[in-house]
Amino acid sequence: MEVILLERIEKLGQMGDTITVKPGFARNYLLPQNKALRATKENQKSFEARRGELEAANAERRSSAEKSAGTIDGITVILVRQASDSGQLYGSVRPRDIAAILREKDAEVDRTQIRLDMPIKMVGIHTVRVAIHPEVVVEVTVNVARSEEEAELQAQGKSMIGSGAADAVAEAAFADEADESADEELAEDGAEEIAEDGAEDVAEVSETEEKSSETE
Repeated sequence: MEVILLERIEKLGQMGDTITVKPGFARNYLLPQNKALRATKENQKSFEARRGELEAANAERRSSAEKSAGTIDGITVILVRQASDSGQLYGSVRPRDIAAILREKDAEVDRTQIRLDMPIKMVGIHTVRVAIHPEVVVEVTVNVARSEEEAELQAQGKSMIGSGAADAVAEAAFADEADESADEELAEDGAEEIAEDGAEDVAEVSETEEKSSETE
């Protein structure tokens, strides 16, 4: 089916282009979303008459999108999912999942704006493009891990794929516990030193008082 694009659409064309697409794509997406018109002589004339109006509206939407882009461009989001030791997810991360977590960041994004060539099926760090507007595309980092701890390790550049993943998480947890224990020991040592110093001060005062009494 031939249609006239009413806005720029990635991989299809620019506003005003007449292109050929599958009938289902036109009927189910382009036409109901007001992104295109059927390519007829009447619609071509109508488009040309409205072109200035459409371009002005598009410029306004682009300006709004550029402001929204600043809230998510370059950010990292974490998605915790179940996965095997090899890193294979039990399921997959799809555009709707990414859109949902971005909305939690107050971004007005829906799944159709998430650009994924294929669903994410492995743990790891993934760069995902988000088309807030046909002319405003940003990138976000999606950190897919089996836990918040794994996500933190992945952010540090450690791989969570394979048999070493569990060891890495355990090692990190052990290190955290060791740090906490060290802090507790330092606090206890400090308390003991303060107590000892206090006792010595009391002893010195008592000794001084005794000597004063003897002198009198």
